[in-house]
Amino acid sequence: MTTITTSAPSPSAFLQEAEMFAELYGKQQPAFLNLRREAIAAFTKLGIPTGKHEEWKYLNLSGITTAGYRTVSPTDTHALTAKEAEQYRLAGKKSVLVVVENGRLNSAASSMNDLPSGIKIGSLSDFLGQDSVQSHLFQHADFVNEALVAMNTMLCYEPVIILVEKNAKIELPVQLSFVAVPGAESLSIPARVLVVMGDQSECTVIESYHTHGDGAPTFTNAVSEIVVGKGARYFGTKVQAEADTSKNISYHKVNMARDSYQHLTTVTLGGLLVRNNLHIRLDDVNINSYLNGLYVLNGDQVVDNHTLVDHAMPNCYSNELYKGIIDGHATGVFNGKIWVRQDAQKTNAYQSNKNLLLSNEASMNTKPQLEIYADDVKCSHGATTGQLDDEALFYLRARGIGEETARALLNHAFAADVIEQVENEELRASLLQLLEKKLK
Repeated sequence: MTTITTSAPSPSAFLQEAEMFAELYGKQQPAFLNLRREAIAAFTKLGIPTGKHEEWKYLNLSGITTAGYRTVSPTDTHALTAKEAEQYRLAGKKSVLVVVENGRLNSAASSMNDLPSGIKIGSLSDFLGQDSVQSHLFQHADFVNEALVAMNTMLCYEPVIILVEKNAKIELPVQLSFVAVPGAESLSIPARVLVVMGDQSECTVIESYHTHGDGAPTFTNAVSEIVVGKGARYFGTKVQAEADTSKNISYHKVNMARDSYQHLTTVTLGGLLVRNNLHIRLDDVNINSYLNGLYVLNGDQVVDNHTLVDHAMPNCYSNELYKGIIDGHATGVFNGKIWVRQDAQKTNAYQSNKNLLLSNEASMNTKPQLEIYADDVKCSHGATTGQLDDEALFYLRARGIGEETARALLNHAFAADVIEQVENEELRASLLQLLEKKLK
């Protein structure tokens, strides 16, 4: 098992940019200036993680500072048109498509003219002064201890805001299409989302990541803060389909209230280096949470999935299933923790990680964890890593199916088990198409 032990990359260039943007933030968003200043202080202290950090030991992040990335400026203009953005729509023509180009909302390329009743979508500047934004934005994702969250907080100028009203049932899925548009120079793209769901509301939100056109490599640093109100139902899907030269580090924090429900599926197919951080906090009683993940890797890809399901209160249920298919020289990482606090009696929590290695050079590092401080609980976890089932392969070959086709069928069946759990039919079909393309 190889451990990367690079020296700490200097964060000075990003700090200089944060200070440069601070004057603009202070004039246009004064309510959040102190928080951004706190994030600058935290990032100065933490620096960018290295292989010496236990939670980051399989990722080499030194290239983030040595590649000379320029952070997208609030004054940069948009280039993507509505026609070009359509190719990234995953949930059908009737879905709401919100295009976030290089980290900022591109209203002209989006389809938000006829939003359903009960939902509001816009940039931070559209919601300044609203209590639901003031009390939640920058409040849930931990920038004090997470360096990349601090970096996002100090550099992201225009977070995208989604507010779902109390009792609103939003039938149309909302897709946030984060499109990196490369240029002549390497770009660092801070992207941020706040979703606040009122009590008894329901909504489907898709976050997808794409690369439009050719150019220098991009580095996307994304943070999502999801607040699920009492009795609300949140259906989320995260899709990573960026170019194989891109880097993407995301932090997804979900806070769940009493009697709420969430179902989140993460599908990682693209990107050279990808880190998916998911932190789900079950903050009250009678909560149900489902996490599903799929990562299909080849070439020199490195994908690291870190999940934390925090059971803070009693009588809650969580179920987590992550699957990986790893080929070429690719490396997969799964580090999943279930944390059951002392007061969280009557907890039911389950976690499973299953992986297929398709080449001798592929590697998988898996670490499922249980940390339990209550005594009346039902918890289990498990992990498997292996190759295709020889008996199943023989069964298909014996019925006249060629070896290459038989292997493809088995890989598809293994991966589709996760995608089939996505509720929206058109999104599910799009994901299966992306999966088929990747497996080929």
